[in-house]
Amino acid sequence: MPGPLIRRATALPRFRLRFPAARIPYWASRFADAEDDAAIRRAVAHARRAGYLRKADLAALARWKTPRSARRIARNAEASVRKATRTALSTRDERARIEILTSLSGVGWPTASVILHFCHRDPYPILDYRALWSVGVAQAPSYRFEFWQQYTQVCRRAAAKAGCSMRALDRALWQYSRERQPTD
Repeated sequence: MPGPLIRRATALPRFRLRFPAARIPYWASRFADAEDDAAIRRAVAHARRAGYLRKADLAALARWKTPRSARRIARNAEASVRKATRTALSTRDERARIEILTSLSGVGWPTASVILHFCHRDPYPILDYRALWSVGVAQAPSYRFEFWQQYTQVCRRAAAKAGCSMRALDRALWQYSRERQPTD
């Protein structure tokens, strides 16, 4: 009879900013800001004021990250969206924040990261292949909490070191990748 099933832990990647933290403002300034979307501004303002997202707010944020999720996002009940986002935006439990959001239909880790990035009072990075490449992750593994937690901590330290906001760091990571990441 075989012994107990042993789960092999998948090693977390080594996060390493590909450029000096002092250059974050430079790379952020090169980001072409297209965030003048009124629906995003309304969604974020509402979430910060009320402490939750409405279904239309969730749809706007999800569309900003990935328009492909629209059909799945539409499956969520208004009450479910409000309850899940209220809990995610108010709990002190880091794991619960992201995992509650991913329980909503159409909300994967990247979209959940967008919600936290724009709506939570604590600074959160956005999960994106460009941003990940800029911190040394050439290919993102399957997302799980330990990966998310480590990535968040690395980004918070980088933003603090540079004396910038998480939004500025996110723009810098994305832009650096856009200009420097080799295409296959």
